[in-house]
Amino acid sequence: SPAGMVLSVLVILLLSVLYEAVKMGKAVLLRRALMALPRSLSQEALTEPQPQEGDSSPAQGRWFWFHVGQTLFHVVQVVLGYMVMLAVMSYNAWIFLGAIVGSTLGYFM
Repeated sequence: SPAGMVLSVLVILLLSVLYEAVKMGKAVLLRRALMALPRSLSQEALTEPQPQEGDSSPAQGRWFWFHVGQTLFHVVQVVLGYMVMLAVMSYNAWIFLGAIVGSTLGYFM
């Protein structure tokens, strides 16, 4: 039905916008992770004894949680990407246009 087609196109459009938002969120998280790392290694840091097993520096702990966040963003991005790809592979021109317009809007926003 026409209403079903319009709803389908809107859902694909929103999925495409969400895909772009997740992609940007992943990049922002990477930037924050890189900012959490020390700027440079000093001579003292290089000559200090290494932490014992079970010990970790605060920077390592933050880096780990940033990496977990990036992994979750990546999984969501892959799932959304495959969902949009499968919709486009229906070879419906309206669905294809919905994916294109959604991707364009998501990137613009």
